[in-house]
Amino acid sequence: MTKIKLCGLKHAQDIDTANLLKPDYVGFVFAQNSRRAVLDGEAADLRARLDPSIRTVGVFVKEPLDHIEQLLLNGIIDVVQLHGGEDMAYIHQLRARTDKPIWKAFSMNAREDAFFAQQSMADLVLLDSSDGGSGTLFSWGLLDEISRPYFLAGGLTPENVKDAVKMLDPYGVDVSSGIETNGRKDPEKMKAFVSAVRRANGVGMEGE
Repeated sequence: MTKIKLCGLKHAQDIDTANLLKPDYVGFVFAQNSRRAVLDGEAADLRARLDPSIRTVGVFVKEPLDHIEQLLLNGIIDVVQLHGGEDMAYIHQLRARTDKPIWKAFSMNAREDAFFAQQSMADLVLLDSSDGGSGTLFSWGLLDEISRPYFLAGGLTPENVKDAVKMLDPYGVDVSSGIETNGRKDPEKMKAFVSAVRRANGVGMEGE
């Protein structure tokens, strides 16, 4: 069953919709140069509102390790997603501080990017377009030689995610801009995305 991650949630309504849809993961962005960024207190409030069966992923760009460790210890996030070119030494240091899953995002511009993703020591890799969060697709042909489980990101929408799941059979799919309208999460698009993934897996949404 393809895992579903709805990323960039930052409003109470986003959480309420997620609670109805029951994705596997939701993502909180802590990179403060992002329009989807949340502060620690905001993330804590969102987490408290979230169904406890849904796991939370913190998205970071070259974040100080102390900050990530504190968010993990406080139970605000369950998974760390690195999105800023962090090297193996950084991941080693982070792994020494936590036993929580560490994911690493890779921008897919050329076949060599797929090679680096394949070799990564992260627990899971997320394969994205070069301008992550922009809604831009990358060439899925670059993934031909990826044999490890991965999250597919980059330009996914309710309209194309079914094809992505059937063609690539990723471990999971990650969406942010594809479920937004005018820069905010759209409950109908969120529902349509989750429904499309589950239909691709042969599972209907409750009430359908």
